Amino acid sequence: MRAKVCGLNSVEQMTQLDEMGVDFAGFIFYPKSPRYVLKNLAKAELKKAKGVKINKVGVFVNENPDHLLSLVDDCGLYLVQLHGDETPRYCEKIADYISVIKAFRLRDDDDVLWKIKDYQDIVDMFLFDTAGAEYGGTGKRFNWEILYSLNINKPFFLSGGIGPEDIEALKFFTTTPVAKDLFSVDINSRFELTPGVKDMQKVKPFMNELMNI
Repeated sequence: MRAKVCGLNSVEQMTQLDEMGVDFAGFIFYPKSPRYVLKNLAKAELKKAKGVKINKVGVFVNENPDHLLSLVDDCGLYLVQLHGDETPRYCEKIADYISVIKAFRLRDDDDVLWKIKDYQDIVDMFLFDTAGAEYGGTGKRFNWEILYSLNINKPFFLSGGIGPEDIEALKFFTTTPVAKDLFSVDINSRFELTPGVKDMQKVKPFMNELMNI
């Protein structure tokens, strides 16, 4: 099982996660977020992080596409996660340059297949998160049952308020039909000391259990 730890604000913690075997490190480039990475890290620091295999993911919300692409280069990003209201045409422009994860914020009554259909042939992966008033995470899980029987037909990240206590629920999720397309688990606020600072005493045991699923 792959894992992405999102909302990082330090190269040191990225290195620690790399040593644990975490696959993806998420950095938020949304200025309104309390985890806005450029408050704490210079672009050059992020780009020059050495000795790590972890893949750097830039999280953007309705960003100017030319500015976004310049940040991809300036920060050495491996993937881009689009977490706003980006249109298929917008996503296509970005996907011509770098691999794209399109995030969808889900409510319990959403028709998921309808929401993703126009992006199916454009982006590389999806991410499913919990709907909230703002673009950022809510710290709450959405009802995973709305995904169980679906054929997403594209790799996806499962996100939205996943916490240390959710290992058994994740084990069950892997037994459902939709899990054939599950690419990675995405964790963030439930593993924090403060916004942008992860509690490694929570992350490490979670990772150990996740790798045994």
